[in-house]
Amino acid sequence: MYTTRRSVPSLIAFVCLLSACSTTPQPEQPPITMPPPVGPVVVPPTPPTEQPAPAPEPPPAPTPPLTPVSFEALPGWQQDDVRQAWPAFQQSCSVLATRAAEWKTPCAAARSVDAGDAAAVRRFFETYFVPNRVRNPDGSDTGMITGYYEAMLYGSRKRGGAYQTPLYRVPDDLVTVDLGGIYPDLQNRRLRGRLSGKTLVPYYSRAEIDRAPLKGRELLWVNDPVEAFFLEVQGSGRVQLDGGDTVRVGYADQNGHPYKAIGRWFVEQGIMTPDQVSAQSIRAWLAANPARRQEVLNVNASYIFFTEQKVTDPNAGPRGALNVPLTPGRSLAIDRSILPLGAPVWLSTTMPRDGAPLQRLVMGQDVGGAIRGAVRADFFFGFGPEATENAGLMKQQGSLWVLLPKGVASDAAR
Repeated sequence: MYTTRRSVPSLIAFVCLLSACSTTPQPEQPPITMPPPVGPVVVPPTPPTEQPAPAPEPPPAPTPPLTPVSFEALPGWQQDDVRQAWPAFQQSCSVLATRAAEWKTPCAAARSVDAGDAAAVRRFFETYFVPNRVRNPDGSDTGMITGYYEAMLYGSRKRGGAYQTPLYRVPDDLVTVDLGGIYPDLQNRRLRGRLSGKTLVPYYSRAEIDRAPLKGRELLWVNDPVEAFFLEVQGSGRVQLDGGDTVRVGYADQNGHPYKAIGRWFVEQGIMTPDQVSAQSIRAWLAANPARRQEVLNVNASYIFFTEQKVTDPNAGPRGALNVPLTPGRSLAIDRSILPLGAPVWLSTTMPRDGAPLQRLVMGQDVGGAIRGAVRADFFFGFGPEATENAGLMKQQGSLWVLLPKGVASDAAR
């Protein structure tokens, strides 16, 4: 804020006017004498001079989430057999080329690339893309890399015998509001609830659904409540029916409650240390403490609803958030509020059991309730016992680089 200050000459002139600065002489006054002081002379203390408060330091500039680098900066780039990522990239292109103009050129050029020529595939990415190092808001460039898999469960279309745990369809009373259609800043954000009169209230939590089942919305019945819970965490899986057929169940919607990892609850309760938490250790604890099973599962109020799909290709993965089949070992779940869904991503981390380097080109084709943050991802291991084992143990530190089309700003690509 600015204030008006008078000049020194103008102040002097103003004082002269007040003190009658004229030529008329004034009568001389006799001097005034003061009586001698009695007792000690007390000198009043000089008031301290107030120091101006220091100006606040400007806040540090925010760290950009994406920083362009060269392909030489990608650890292991020359060693990866990028041909194995090519089918996943083509799956991404089938969607991205129809949604955003900046992807049309590279996706069109990809049609003429020899998918069996590793050098040609590598040259394609180096020609049309720029790697961008992904950083967290605090400037760090490492984060948690977990794993997921396509589960196998055993079930029936009717309740009976061992099949007592329901997998639900989307309930009729679940209301989903796309906030991005109302507030552009909330793109990809959705509000879920149910109507109570004319008021939108939170939908039922996991504990409430357990106490008052959604009768009539059962999709299938399975034989293991713990495996049904882990199916929700994975987002999709296969169910072998008692008649011999196998069907796939995929994510259809969610009840709107935030996801909370029950592994964190075990740490908070002092039951396990962070190093001890894994899918395997959680399963073992729940098996040994069946009376507390539902209490622990209810810690995660989030609940997933499913849809049934045919298994047309047993070797292909389930459909992810990009609505394309996931590729085992080459698909990744990312936070799409930060990274563009479907984009190529260079991943550098380690395997959970032996610490071997895991450095490869993957596609960010999926999302997850627990995947929040810039350097945070979930690696898709695929289907089968080995994939289940690796995913359950995966809890590694790693780094990410997202590959964006040349000449395109990160915000536009996102």
